Amino acid sequence: MRPPISHRTVALLAVGLLCALYLADLTGMGMVGPDEPRYADVGRAMAQSGDWVTPHLWGQAWFEKPALLYWMTGAATRFGLGADLAPRVPVALLSVLFLGFFWRRLKVEWDQRAASFATAMLATSAGWLTYSHVAVTDLPLAVFFSAAVLLSLAWVRGDKAGAGLSLTAAAACLGLATMAKGLVPLVLFVPVLAMGWRRLLDWFRPGPLLAFSVCALPWYILCAIRNGGAFLRVFFLEQQLGRFRSATLQHVQPTWFYIPIFLVLLYPWFPVLAVLPVSFRRDSRVRALAAVVIFGFVFFSASVNKLPGYLLPLMPPAFALLGLGLSRVRRPAIAVIAPVVLLGGLPLISGIAPHVLASHDLWRASIPWIGDVPWLIAAGITGGILARLAPKHAFGAAAALAGIGFLWFQFATFPRFDALASARPLWLTEHPQCAPKVSRDILYGLYYYSGRQISACPVLDPSVTRVVR
Repeated sequence: MRPPISHRTVALLAVGLLCALYLADLTGMGMVGPDEPRYADVGRAMAQSGDWVTPHLWGQAWFEKPALLYWMTGAATRFGLGADLAPRVPVALLSVLFLGFFWRRLKVEWDQRAASFATAMLATSAGWLTYSHVAVTDLPLAVFFSAAVLLSLAWVRGDKAGAGLSLTAAAACLGLATMAKGLVPLVLFVPVLAMGWRRLLDWFRPGPLLAFSVCALPWYILCAIRNGGAFLRVFFLEQQLGRFRSATLQHVQPTWFYIPIFLVLLYPWFPVLAVLPVSFRRDSRVRALAAVVIFGFVFFSASVNKLPGYLLPLMPPAFALLGLGLSRVRRPAIAVIAPVVLLGGLPLISGIAPHVLASHDLWRASIPWIGDVPWLIAAGITGGILARLAPKHAFGAAAALAGIGFLWFQFATFPRFDALASARPLWLTEHPQCAPKVSRDILYGLYYYSGRQISACPVLDPSVTRVVR
């Protein structure tokens, strides 16, 4: 009889798959979307100029976001990483490190079983993986905000002995979260503070107050001193408050927008929502996690401007709840059948995702449903076999299948993302010295790869005008 695989071997295999999933093929596609090339260019400009205070985009002061992501990109640029690696490597490494921290904190607060369930689902979720592969501010915000929430759980449950140092660390993480995306993490943190409102003054003790101040305030103060009212007006009024109430930022969506988006971010694990830990109502830590998710979802839904990545800070608390729920059900193998079935949709998603990213229009995408039916059937059979014949290992096998499936998706789909939604192929093949008529995403990418804001090409014959979608 073959001896069972040791826990150490399983852990090593999991770490290997995790590293491959998050660190391999980071250059498989060029800069995508309107934000990634701009943020990358600001970070590169900081490294080249040595000015680490005032962000500059194509030679002009630019105050859309705080400096944390720019510093990460600038530091990687100084280390000699290339135009595609320098922005993305710091984000991917930060994500992997957070997954280890996430597992550890949940193990300390609850147990290894719940921690492993939650971490495996978060690590193999579409939302977390997607934003770990692009250099935008959502992942750093989610990492440091979620770390602050997890470190605050000892304080929430009233553990005075364990809350002292963790409260200081939580305040430091909250400060770094404000350096990732401004005032948003402070608003999202309100439910945590509300859970222990009778002990609210604990946050104003020297340790937490100093930790937050050191991590958050210096850049804001220096940037305000150097740039005066322009920084205060653009950053706080236009970008922070304006995103909530102004329709001028081009991201207006209906109130219900985040209902399907949240399920997509949780893919393939959203069916596990059926086993949320309702029996933990007396656990103040569970109530705090649930309050963060619910309050954040309502807050973002009430905002006029909406982007999918805004929900990313809610994913670690949500998966912590899912992990707790799954760890308490009698037959968790049954709960993973549906996620395995959903993995059968990856070939279908691989076919339509590049066109959706390039056009920003899901409804006009041609969806070849028929071709994906065999994959869904095969996935359903696999899920049933796992639940029936290997119930003790069904979740681990499902998580491994999710990791392998997403790894295949990256290598199969990133080249098409590159061809349809990135300016890199156009720049490498033609090196245009003027900008053809292209979408905003491609135009900003051309600016990034050319290292300057190139002027529009003169249109001599409309019949030969390039249009890239």
